[in-house]
Amino acid sequence: MLTDLFSPSVQHSLDIAGIFVFAISGALLAVRKNFDVFGMAVLAEVTALGGGLFRDLMIGDVPPTAFTDLGYFLTPLVATLIVFFLHPEVERITKAVNVFDAAGLGLFCVTGTTKAHDYGLGLTASATLGLATAVGGGVLRDVLAHEVPSLLRWDRDLYAVPAMVGATLAALLIRFDELNATTSALAATVAFVLRLLAMRFGWRAPRAWNRRSTAAEETA
Repeated sequence: MLTDLFSPSVQHSLDIAGIFVFAISGALLAVRKNFDVFGMAVLAEVTALGGGLFRDLMIGDVPPTAFTDLGYFLTPLVATLIVFFLHPEVERITKAVNVFDAAGLGLFCVTGTTKAHDYGLGLTASATLGLATAVGGGVLRDVLAHEVPSLLRWDRDLYAVPAMVGATLAALLIRFDELNATTSALAATVAFVLRLLAMRFGWRAPRAWNRRSTAAEETA
C-alpha cells in the first residue's frame, strides 16, 4: 500500500528531506552540549534514523532500510558537516528548521503507520508504530544527550500529540479503505499544522489534576 501512495522516487525524496531536518536538530543539540564532531554525527544519525529503525525491527523488515540505502545513512552525515561549520547560522534559522521538522513529523507518522500495516499489523499497533517512527529518534537523541525526552516534559510544546493525531487519521483511512496519495497527504498536513499551532501558541498537554508534587520543575 505504501508504494501505491507515491512513486518510489517521490517517496525516497520525501524520506531524505525528513531525515535531513531531523539530523539537523540532533547535530544542533550536540553543539549545545559541547560534543565533538563524532558525538554530533551520532546524535544526527540517531535522531534521523532511530524511529524508522525501531519500526523496521518491530515489523521484521530486516535489514532495516537505514542499512540498505546509502542515502539514508549519508544524509545525517551531510547535516552534521553543515552544522559543524555553520552552526551559528543554522541556529539563527532555528524557527525555519522547526517548521521543516514539523513537516517531517507529519510525513513519518503517516508513512510509518502505513508501512506497519503493510507488514500485517492491526490498526492500533500500526498507529503506535507510526507515532514511534515520528518521535522515536528524538527520544533516543535526548536520552543520549542526558536530557529528559522532550515529549515527556510538560514545559515543551506539543510534539507527540500531533504525530499521534496524524497516525490515527492514517489508521482510520486504512480502516475505511480511503488511504491514497491525497488523503495521506491530508493526514500528514493535519499533524504538521497541529505542530505549528502548538509552537505558535505554546500549547502543552495538561498535567495531573490537583497536582501537589514538590519536585523541582525543569524549564531549560
